[in-house]
Amino acid sequence: MSGKYEAFRMLEKHFCYALGDAIITRNIISRPDIHNMNMPRHRIAAIVAFLLALSGCSESPAPAETTGADTVFVNGRVYTVDADRSWAEAVAITGGQISYVGSTAGADMHVGSNTTVVDLDGRMLMPAFQDSHIHPISAGMEAAACNLNYLPGVAEYRSAIAEYAAANPDVPWILGGGWSMVVFGPGGAPNRSIIDELVPDRPVFLSSADGHTGWANTKALEIAGIDRNTPDPIDGRIDRDPETGELIGSLQEGAMRLVSQHIPPASLTARIAGMRYARDMLHGYGITSITDASVSRESLAAYQAMENNGELNLRVVGSLWWDRARDESQIADLLALREEFDNGGLLQPTTVKIMQDGVLENYTGAMLEPYLVAGGTRGIPMVEPEFLKQAVTLLDAEGFQVHFHAIGTAAVRQSLDAIEEALIVNGQLGNRHHISHLQVIHPQDVPRFGDLKVIANFQPLWIGYSDYIRELNIPAIGEERTGWMYPIRSVHESGGMVAFGSDWSVSTANPFEQIEVAVTHKSIDDASVPLFIPDERIDLAAAISFFTINAAFLNKHEDRTGSIETGKLADLIVLDKNLFDIDPDDISETKVLLTLFGGRAVHGDLSSL
Repeated sequence: MSGKYEAFRMLEKHFCYALGDAIITRNIISRPDIHNMNMPRHRIAAIVAFLLALSGCSESPAPAETTGADTVFVNGRVYTVDADRSWAEAVAITGGQISYVGSTAGADMHVGSNTTVVDLDGRMLMPAFQDSHIHPISAGMEAAACNLNYLPGVAEYRSAIAEYAAANPDVPWILGGGWSMVVFGPGGAPNRSIIDELVPDRPVFLSSADGHTGWANTKALEIAGIDRNTPDPIDGRIDRDPETGELIGSLQEGAMRLVSQHIPPASLTARIAGMRYARDMLHGYGITSITDASVSRESLAAYQAMENNGELNLRVVGSLWWDRARDESQIADLLALREEFDNGGLLQPTTVKIMQDGVLENYTGAMLEPYLVAGGTRGIPMVEPEFLKQAVTLLDAEGFQVHFHAIGTAAVRQSLDAIEEALIVNGQLGNRHHISHLQVIHPQDVPRFGDLKVIANFQPLWIGYSDYIRELNIPAIGEERTGWMYPIRSVHESGGMVAFGSDWSVSTANPFEQIEVAVTHKSIDDASVPLFIPDERIDLAAAISFFTINAAFLNKHEDRTGSIETGKLADLIVLDKNLFDIDPDDISETKVLLTLFGGRAVHGDLSSL
């Protein structure tokens, strides 16, 4: 007893009378004689307080709360994606921002009495992903409608259409989509008779998985006033039987508008519901920032309503739609929309989307040389190239970022030419224009991305040797031009900046599947499929940067997001495995355990780690 008594009296003398309230503050915990005990400071503080309580030191006040970070992650594998691509062990978050990045030992200085300390136990922590090209509202609504995505064939399409029609007898228009062009062969032209058998009395309109073809039944065509004598619009094609001239029921590109303009617009409630579905899915994939590739006033209103209600939890760059049926006078309307909805919050409608061509599968992708099928067409340039130069120059002068859709060699070149013209007229204004998809780039145009500071916005999942490429693309353009597809590595190594996006719902928004394909060029679904253009494979570090810091640069908030650095927003994710420690073929199996948006959990839970 006497030994214990003397020990307590020594503690009393050393701490109680001399130090008072400071007993568990940072100053006393930093004393060399205590720090050398090789124990975290917050643990020392707790032990000291416990011993003093046992000593009966009535003169000591109750331990005061100490300041510290809100959350501290320790013992992790933290991939920062900073300029040096460095690794760390610990991250502290204070007020939604990153306040410390470094060692676990150093993180102790950021632990206070109210700090939540999370032991990662070696798990990987990295910046949240950003998707540079996605359609979340429409895709979310499609998931709740007649959803044909990922179904294998016509029999399954029939079942899904019939089941949806039976389950929704009061829906005036049956809408949805996700059907594959491959199922219907070259040209992707499904017949209206298939739907007529199932739904003869209500209009049905279903878009293809890539959104470039519509499949209508007879009722929908009648409401739209389309018959065998209706001329093709300048930017599209009404598919007809080559022998009889009768309508097939498929509408390519701009011809879809002939039907869609008769469809009642979706309600604000439906748009918000679609976005909620998309938001939750994206958070589950570790995505906290996106570029919506096509926004209207109605979709902007949905985003605004969700932000006002505190439920958006995504940083959104909205791409205002360029109406190719109008002239440059529409810029005044685009400026008005930007002014109305850009309130400095999560929504930034600061980009204009220009659709410059279609897709290879229906021969509307604009090519420099003719297709080998379909009468040798070169596709459809949606905006006349000389007017495109004028429009882009005007948009650039107004501070808009221009977001191009360009699939074929001609569309890519026309988009680059337009940006070059804007630079000649306006100088480099730093608007960070980007071209998405880039399925076929002529080799002469590859270095122009770096020269013109144009961001190459690729969808990496598409570089797998898919049935689209095997059955539709190669017969249409031949082996040589197929070899020019998706030159991600070439653009990157020539000095061009690359960012990644999914184009969901065209393909999955899962970044791990996309990263795996970018690194391996293997099929996710079929290991027997041969590698496609293996010389264009990239390493894992590059793929991650294209989904994080480069995408943040495209979104114009790389100073706040995209890497784990002190002062940046705490948009972070914790993974169930370290991507750098696993076989590249297993990257697609990775799961996100936790997604933080500004330091707050929007997927997963701190307590479950």
